[in-house]
Amino acid sequence: MTRTAQRTTADAVVATGLTRDYGGGVGVFDVDLTVGAGRVFGLVGPNGAGKTTLISLLCGVRRPDLGTVTVHAERVALCPDVPDFEPWLTAAEVVAFGAGLRGVRVSQAKVAQTLEQVGLSGAAHRRNRSFSRGMRQRLGLAAALVSDPDLVVLDEPLSGLDPQGRRDLMDLISSLGGRQTVLFSSHLLDDVQRVCDEVAVLNAGRLVHQGPVAELVARHLRPAWHLWTRGRARLVAARLAQCDWVTRAEPVDEDCLFLEATSTEAGEIGAPKVLADAGVGLVGMAAHRADLESAFVSLTRAEEA
Repeated sequence: MTRTAQRTTADAVVATGLTRDYGGGVGVFDVDLTVGAGRVFGLVGPNGAGKTTLISLLCGVRRPDLGTVTVHAERVALCPDVPDFEPWLTAAEVVAFGAGLRGVRVSQAKVAQTLEQVGLSGAAHRRNRSFSRGMRQRLGLAAALVSDPDLVVLDEPLSGLDPQGRRDLMDLISSLGGRQTVLFSSHLLDDVQRVCDEVAVLNAGRLVHQGPVAELVARHLRPAWHLWTRGRARLVAARLAQCDWVTRAEPVDEDCLFLEATSTEAGEIGAPKVLADAGVGLVGMAAHRADLESAFVSLTRAEEA
């Protein structure tokens, strides 16, 4: 393996042919991954897909069997999914100690500022043994951020947080983009879609997609709509199902049906025509919301087929 730390360029992390094989199909296999500098990059995949293994390889915590990793960053911080600290240390001491491990001396004001950044200012002088899982994750993030790293790597930073805590942390991660590169793994796809510039999908140890979130949604979702009719939705669904541009047509109730088509143009032009030919009035037609979760399910199912 080759792993180097260099001054930031257009790409913060470049991995080529990265493989760690634990046997029995467990591990990561032939992964090519590029994380642009200053981007917020999400790594998503089902449980057991190999996200933690890949993150460990990218950060040099584990060694690959094959492949190379080049890190164009002078300061890298890794926060594991469940960080653990000496229980008698206060939150402020943990953050200061984290900076010291990197050879960085920080002021008390900097420690306080970082704890406030992650929402732990009120617990600065509490011993962390009483902290909840979510508070430990926030504390781990503070210990990672206090030395102003160029690259911040977070393994499942959202697990264990309540909805308000997730929103706060997502706002923080989003604010880091542009100034720092953030790579984080998560199975909470709504949050990834909200803050990430790019996303990589890992399935059974193999990278099956990398690119902008919008591109993943566009490439792996067919356009779909809910149609509201003046009755006879079952008849309309049956008529639509016979069209070669329709991939799915199902009645929801007597006055509503779900339609999926091969293209937006085909659906928007074809659906009203089918209703008119059937003598059924079209009350409304609303595009079905395209989201990362639906695209992710479509992509991973296609890979497993």
